[in-house]
Amino acid sequence: MGGLDGQGVLAADEAIAADAARLSEQLRVMRDRLFPPAAQKTLRTFSSGEAAKLIGVSDGYLRQLSIAGEGPQPETGAGGRRYYSLADINALRHHLAAQARAKGNLAKARSYVKWRDPEREHLQVISVTNFKGGSGKTTTSAHMAQHLALSGYRVLAVDLDPQASLSALFGYQPEIDLSGNDTLYGAIRYDEERRPLSQIIRRTYFDGLDLVPGNLELHEFEHTTPRVLAERQAGGGADDFFFARIQSALASVADDYDVVVIDCPPQLGFLTLSALCASTSVIVTVHPQMLDVASMSQFLYMTADLLSVVREAGGSLNFDFLRYLVTRYEPNDGPQTQIVGFLRSQFGERVLTAPMVKSTAISDAGLTKQTLYEVGRDNFTRSTYDRAMEALTSVNAEVEALVEAAWGRNVAGDAA
Repeated sequence: MGGLDGQGVLAADEAIAADAARLSEQLRVMRDRLFPPAAQKTLRTFSSGEAAKLIGVSDGYLRQLSIAGEGPQPETGAGGRRYYSLADINALRHHLAAQARAKGNLAKARSYVKWRDPEREHLQVISVTNFKGGSGKTTTSAHMAQHLALSGYRVLAVDLDPQASLSALFGYQPEIDLSGNDTLYGAIRYDEERRPLSQIIRRTYFDGLDLVPGNLELHEFEHTTPRVLAERQAGGGADDFFFARIQSALASVADDYDVVVIDCPPQLGFLTLSALCASTSVIVTVHPQMLDVASMSQFLYMTADLLSVVREAGGSLNFDFLRYLVTRYEPNDGPQTQIVGFLRSQFGERVLTAPMVKSTAISDAGLTKQTLYEVGRDNFTRSTYDRAMEALTSVNAEVEALVEAAWGRNVAGDAA
């Protein structure tokens, strides 16, 4: 019997392990080349025009602040052009909010610093889910988390997928950068090795955006939970139900964040169910192909059945909003347009108005493990970049409006 590649007999596990090691080493080399000298990702600076738009003021007003020496001073480039880091932008937000509060204009202060009021506004936990791969789930999660951070919210991104694609986008190579107990599993495991979530959270190069990374150890929750459930049924002493564990872990850090974005794994297991039970809102990504829509039908049936069991066991399931997001949409594709129309006819306003269009700009940015928010407009054909950015902004602004509505804020940012 011939072996793999005609090179003699080689055990399958050894062949796969060797390929994994080879690929991991090459990925490490690529990262070292892309992000020297410390092999860590950094976020680009923003032009004064970009910074002014993010803050919600005019470029001229930002220039006046700079000349007057108010707030952080920008980096000055060729021709006197001013560039701001995201940390600078957030510091300016706080500076302007303090000025507005001093004048008694609480509405204006809220428009600059959008942090939630913990007395009146609950932590918003958004799960992005679908159990079919290729629906744009991770891309959606990453861009949504970054949009909210750029808008001034305190955001926690949670990578719940053992494949750890979200972690890779944030510059982590799981098999190299993480060791044991470095994922959410460390905070929801059933034994004495459980750690506080605050010890697992990692800062990212995006000011105001933290990460709970993922890797293969997340699979352990799928393996240990059935055993614990069996022990409970036999009279064992497990401390709480599996579906409450993520909710409990997030509650321990709730004071530090406004929004949590969870990138769920592409299967309906215990991790996904626990994430849904911790969620205040859910985004289901849908690729507008008939096979994907048929698959989504089965996903919804299975989810409803399993969540009903959770509810009967005492789980609380109340979503502020459930929305379907059309992803990888090609507007000139007739069949796709028909499917989008079909979805809107079935679900109405639960389908987000803005679809996420398929874009080479997003794909090209992903080649260097970056999102569209991280790369500059000059790196692409401007029309391609602008079209993709317009779609991204529309989708994420719609989600942001839903979050603020769940908090009882109006569109302009209610004061009080």
